[in-house]
Amino acid sequence: MEPVYTLHRGSAPLLVSLPHDGSAIPDALAARMTPEARRAPDTDWHVSRLYAFARELGASILVPRHSRYVIDLNRGEDDTSLYPGQNTTGLVPLVRFNGESVYLPGQQPDADEVAARIEAWWRPYHEGLRAELGRIRALHGRVLLWEGHSIKGSGLPFLFEGRLPDLNLGTASGASCSPALQARIEQVLAAQADYDWIANGRFKGGHITRHYGDPGNGVDAVQLEISQRCYMDEASFAYDEAKAARLQALLERLLRVAL
Repeated sequence: MEPVYTLHRGSAPLLVSLPHDGSAIPDALAARMTPEARRAPDTDWHVSRLYAFARELGASILVPRHSRYVIDLNRGEDDTSLYPGQNTTGLVPLVRFNGESVYLPGQQPDADEVAARIEAWWRPYHEGLRAELGRIRALHGRVLLWEGHSIKGSGLPFLFEGRLPDLNLGTASGASCSPALQARIEQVLAAQADYDWIANGRFKGGHITRHYGDPGNGVDAVQLEISQRCYMDEASFAYDEAKAARLQALLERLLRVAL
């Protein structure tokens, strides 16, 4: 079986987790999906490329192989909604971010298939995540878990109204990291004028941020949801080197101050 994820082990008290970077869909699953879904359009495109510089900071980097359409690694295995009362997508998404179906008629997975996907893809990623957090914390006495995400921010009315800010910081409304850490990050964001931003707006942090963040025990977790227009073309999914380089300079400042 193909590896569920790749892990680069670093030396700093920093783990960058990129749970929606994967875009692979096994052929047998893709055959049951709509032609549009087979392109995995809701991927957090290029975030591993965007955060590649973090290796030079000593970060560990965890990257899955498979698309969130196979299973969403940033949802709890009980599939509890992260945003009650709002449209969202689940542990095994049945709809895309535009509200259209992932699957062809009659091809949606049943409960047994969902359980099998949890065992095959979800659990190994989370076991790897927990193990690396534990290794880093044992070495340093603390660890920063940085959840790197991106999304089409120029309009997804199924999920949110209007235009999403460029940078969307999520700390589970302050519960997943120390107040001092959040303040340092916000100071950096407030000091720059290239990107607009918000803290704990539409995206407050997914399952990983909320579940693993435990600042009282030395585990700070932060999610940054980036609007894809900041570093790529949202229509073609093409990476934009110039835009990305400018954004990476800010991301590096954020990671340095967070550490």
